[in-house]
Amino acid sequence: MNTAHYGTARRLVFAYAVLTVSAAFVLLLSGGLVTSKGVGMTVPDWPNSYGYNMFLFPLSRWVGGIFYEHVHRLIASGVGLMTILLALALWMAEPRKWVRVLGYLAVAAVIVQGVLGGLRVTMILDELGIFHGMLAQAYISLLVVIAVATSKAFATGGARWRWHAPGLMRWAVALTVLVYLQLGLGATMRHEHAGLSIHDFPLAYGQVWPMVDAERLAVINAQRISSGEVPTTIGQIHLQMLHRTMAVVLAALFLVYAWKARRAAMGLRLASRWWLALLLVQIALGAWTVWSGKAADVTTAHVAVGALILFLGVAQCFLLGVFSPRAAELKRETAKLVHA
Repeated sequence: MNTAHYGTARRLVFAYAVLTVSAAFVLLLSGGLVTSKGVGMTVPDWPNSYGYNMFLFPLSRWVGGIFYEHVHRLIASGVGLMTILLALALWMAEPRKWVRVLGYLAVAAVIVQGVLGGLRVTMILDELGIFHGMLAQAYISLLVVIAVATSKAFATGGARWRWHAPGLMRWAVALTVLVYLQLGLGATMRHEHAGLSIHDFPLAYGQVWPMVDAERLAVINAQRISSGEVPTTIGQIHLQMLHRTMAVVLAALFLVYAWKARRAAMGLRLASRWWLALLLVQIALGAWTVWSGKAADVTTAHVAVGALILFLGVAQCFLLGVFSPRAAELKRETAKLVHA
C-alpha cells in the first residue's frame, strides 16, 4: 500500500484508536480498584443506581465504595460509546475489510462485557466477575490490534514492522496464552474474596510448598478468624501456589524468548526485552501484594502490569503472524493471482 493512500482521515482514526485503548485501560484500572477494595456490590441494582438513572445519580451520594463502583459504571458507558464511534470511523475511513470487521467485533465484545458486569450485580455471582474480568482483557487486546493495524507504519508496510523471526511465532503465541491463563488464575483468586490464603513470600507457611491437612487448616483458619479474616481452604492455598509457580515458569520462558529474539529485527528485540522487564516488575508487585496484606493500590498495579504484559504479547503475535516470511510469501502469491 502506498503512503499516499494514508490520508488525514486515517491518521485521525489511528489517533482515536489509541485514545480508545487508553480509555479502556483506565476502565480496567477502575475495575481493578473496585475488586481490590471489595466494593463491587455497593450499588445493588443495574442498570439503575439505587433507583436513579445511572447518569442522574446525585453527586452527594457518591461516597465510600459507591464512588468507586459508580465511577466504574460511568467510565464503562463512555468506553462503550467510544468503541461504537471507533467502529463507525473504521467503516467510513478504513479501506481494509478485515480491520473494519475487528471494529465490529470490538463493539460486540464491549456490549457483552457490559451485560456481564450488570448480571454480576443482579445475579450476585462471583463467577461472572471472573468472566467479566477476562473478557475485559480480551476486548482491550482486540483494541490494541486495531490501533497497531491503523498506524501509518503498519498500514503502509513500513520497514519498522518487517519482523523476520522464524520460529518465534509459536513461542510468542504459547507465552501469550500462558499469560492469559495466569491472569485467569489471578482473577479467580481476587473474585473468591478470600483475601490472602498465604501471608508469607517467597515461602508459604514457612515451606517451599505448604503441606496443609485438615488439622493444620483448622489452626490456620482459627488464626484468620481471630484476625478478622475470612477462612480459607486447601484448594485456595493450592491455587495461590499454582499462581506463584506459573510466575516462575513464565520468567524462565520469557528469558529464553528474549535470548532467541536477540538477533531479530530491532522492534522484536525491544519488545521481547520489555516483555521480560514487565514480567519481573509484575513478580515484584506480586510479592509486594503479599507483604502489604493485599493493599488495594498495590493489587491494582499488579493487575495493570499483568494486562500490559498480555497486550504486548498480543501485539507481538499479531506482528509476527502478519510479517512472518510465510505470510509475506502468501501475500505475494495472492497478489499474483489477483492480477493474473
